[in-house]
Amino acid sequence: MVFSEHIEQFISALEESLSLKDFVKISLGNYKGEEELLKQILVRKVLIKREDKLAFTFRYKTRDVVKNFAVVEGVNLISEYLRTGFKIGTLFTTQRDLIFEELNNGKIVLRETKASTKEIPAVNHDQEKIRLIKPDSKPYLTELKITDADGKVFKNAQDKFRQINHYIEILSSLIKELPEGTIKKVADMGSGKGYLTFALYDYLHSVLKLNSEVVGVEYRQDMVDLCNAVAEKSAFDKLNFVQGTIEDYNAEDVNLLIALHACDTATDDAIFKGIKANAELIVVAPCCHKQIRREIEQNKVKNDVSFLTKYGIFLERQAEMVTDGIRALILEYFGYKTKVFEFISDAHTPKNVLVVGIKKAESLKTKAESERQAEILEKIKASKSYFGIGYHHLVRLLNL
Repeated sequence: MVFSEHIEQFISALEESLSLKDFVKISLGNYKGEEELLKQILVRKVLIKREDKLAFTFRYKTRDVVKNFAVVEGVNLISEYLRTGFKIGTLFTTQRDLIFEELNNGKIVLRETKASTKEIPAVNHDQEKIRLIKPDSKPYLTELKITDADGKVFKNAQDKFRQINHYIEILSSLIKELPEGTIKKVADMGSGKGYLTFALYDYLHSVLKLNSEVVGVEYRQDMVDLCNAVAEKSAFDKLNFVQGTIEDYNAEDVNLLIALHACDTATDDAIFKGIKANAELIVVAPCCHKQIRREIEQNKVKNDVSFLTKYGIFLERQAEMVTDGIRALILEYFGYKTKVFEFISDAHTPKNVLVVGIKKAESLKTKAESERQAEILEKIKASKSYFGIGYHHLVRLLNL
């Protein structure tokens, strides 16, 4: 079957799906065409003034563009894009998924798989994505150049606004695991310009109706001054930004400690502060794992992964996993339920690792728990020996 026949078969299936009303969506990917920065196209059906349309979301490297087309025009456009640049097209219906793919060798594959969903999505064009942080007319979003005075998100701030909401969604799910009313004081270590600090304060006070105190800790005085001015304009009277380092901040009464992208051992300082404060929730997104990488490089211990770590990029990844793996073990040692998972802070940045510690309910120490702590200490010791690590900064801070 020639190239055009495969496309015609795919388009025929799309037209049939639209006719039978079992259409869910279309995804076009692996773009090799001439339109600069275009990465993906997503197509869904919408109802505008009682007329069916196909809504195209053109995903570029730095922005999304949404355009609506009449159904026939939209179908023709999908056909054209498959002929002129997109190597993969996936038709999702409630009955099946149909995948069109042009392989690297030029061979065309058309295959059918089980339906990913059995539900028809809503077609209301005015349906708004549920966000925990809504733009509205909030002074802090305007002052931080996310929205205009009327609450409309600027085009160049769409990614940042999505990032803020994604972050709050993650924290929301974690906070729900704690007893109600737990979060009385929050410390955001390395708060920078405060985008996420302001959003968290907004969520805690406006959505959860808590009276939590939130502190942003930032080394740069100009950022501290800027954020305090924005907090005052926003009438966020329980939000304060202070100048200082994570290492020097007194976190003894903190319930929720956050450190996103604290470089190298600054993440260890943050976890240390959280553990010493007996914080109910510790959330860190580590970066720049230089300390452990230097240890591994300097000691050059021969082990089963030496054939990998002789390459710089693999050594870097190994150092990241070892560093954060030991951090997770330490949190577990001190009575935290640990989670380590990847998240994407927005659509156009790499994946990040989030290390989370949720404090377990206090209980009398049992023999099994003591044995578990001993096992953890042995694992930490064995890991350090295996990779030639003389010291891990957090281990040293806690005298383990």
